[in-house]
Amino acid sequence: MADPSDTILARLMTLHPKIIDLTLDRMWRLLDRLGNPQEQTPLVIHIAGTNGKGSTLAMIRAGLEAAGHSVHAYTSPHLVRFHERIRLAGDLIAEDDLSRLLDECEKANDGAPITYFEITTCAAFLAFARHPADYLLLEVGLGGRLDATNVVTPKLSVITPVYFDHEQYLGPTLADIAGEKAGILKRNIPAIIARQHDEALDVIEAKAREIGAPLLIHGQHWHVTEERGRLVFQDETGLLDLPLPNLPGAHQIGNAGTALAVLRQLGVKEPACEAAVTQARWPARLQRLRTGPLADAVPQAELWLDGGHNPAAGQAIANTLSGMPPRPLRLVAGLLNTKDASGFFAPFKALGADVHTVTIPDTTATLSAEETAAAAQKAGLPAQPASDVLTALREIAEETPTARILICGSLYLAGEVLRLSQE
Repeated sequence: MADPSDTILARLMTLHPKIIDLTLDRMWRLLDRLGNPQEQTPLVIHIAGTNGKGSTLAMIRAGLEAAGHSVHAYTSPHLVRFHERIRLAGDLIAEDDLSRLLDECEKANDGAPITYFEITTCAAFLAFARHPADYLLLEVGLGGRLDATNVVTPKLSVITPVYFDHEQYLGPTLADIAGEKAGILKRNIPAIIARQHDEALDVIEAKAREIGAPLLIHGQHWHVTEERGRLVFQDETGLLDLPLPNLPGAHQIGNAGTALAVLRQLGVKEPACEAAVTQARWPARLQRLRTGPLADAVPQAELWLDGGHNPAAGQAIANTLSGMPPRPLRLVAGLLNTKDASGFFAPFKALGADVHTVTIPDTTATLSAEETAAAAQKAGLPAQPASDVLTALREIAEETPTARILICGSLYLAGEVLRLSQE
């Protein structure tokens, strides 16, 4: 049964002809009508970047909560229910609260053009302003400079690794993309900068010099490595020797370092820093699926789910899988038409993977299963279309019953998989 908020959200989708239209004019107009709630939130940690935003946010949240702080969080997109985007002092927003806030924003907007993400972000700011907490972890939706979240003056800014993605909105070069991400930097507000390609870091440093934003940069002001099965973090205040992150993948070492740099800047002590890397939870990031109809369809296989969708994410996933005990690797993949599908698939060629491709259900921008298969073949992987995920899994179970299966390519596909897994 649909939530009442679903009806309101469906109406909000019709308020602008484009899903994405990067400008802040509409945000400022509606926020002013709502009493500027973005000025009344708890202390903001504003997080931009291409990959790792969600995992880094989850680790920061785990650390702050372990230190006894109450924490709001704003993330996107959601996987199963919209409510996942707005977390109030640890809990997902209640349906009654969400419906009431969406209705208030819709009335204040009075039919004016505004994108879905913009008006729902306004609703989130209302929620954060009206519920007490110590911190608000605010994830950028797309880019940074003109993103709907970039209406705050944060306590700290964070830029996770910048890679190629959303070039049609952010520009064709890594420097262009980094310039958009660096748009969240604010004068006199410290910023934690994760490991970057030199081209991206040059742009971020230039922007910081221009506006007077102090930077704490990986490799200069803080360092993180894996040593003998431990995570070692060092900054100007000393060294932390911690367990490896509970989120799987070597790339999580870097995300953990970024989170720890944030926590140290906020004065969080070592026990809570350890909780940051051992207690974080973030679904659809190399998540093992063990129960539900999909897992039941492949009883002898390992079944994994990841929402990564660009070439850098593909490389990170492939690196992690390459370190696992050997098994035949089979992918079930669906991607959006805004992504570099062949670039995503390319790192899996060295692992001998083949691909069953699907059209992502109820997603306007999906590539068809046939288009995704062609992209995988272009990257050198054997590929064949399937009618849906369950059919693909059954075909794999017949061909290679003990395979390692990775469902991948899109957070929208990941959300569909999690819904199916709960049935």
